[in-house]
Amino acid sequence: MEHQMKLVSGAFNAIKNKTKTIEMRLNDDKRRLINIGDYIVFQNINTLELLKCVVIDLFKYPSFKELYMNHDKISIGYMEDEEARYQDMYEYYSIEAINKFGVLGIKIKVVD
Repeated sequence: MEHQMKLVSGAFNAIKNKTKTIEMRLNDDKRRLINIGDYIVFQNINTLELLKCVVIDLFKYPSFKELYMNHDKISIGYMEDEEARYQDMYEYYSIEAINKFGVLGIKIKVVD
């Protein structure tokens, strides 16, 4: 199965450069359809560039706090000199939605 997701340039480029290997999303009904071996086509919302990745693992957590505790900051999209704060995800998702659905770490690999 192939899924479509949009990303801001920073996250898109980190995946393209193969430093960000885990995409973080709400584990809502749409994301529950994702399986290991599926493909995700990411679209850069600024440039409209596309990037195809294969899903190699899935990590389900009750909150972003647990996800951040179990993965290094580079793999989830932070730079070495940045502080990884799970609260950063509140910019994208409400606490109510996180509590309702939980979160998903999608381990991906760029398809060359």
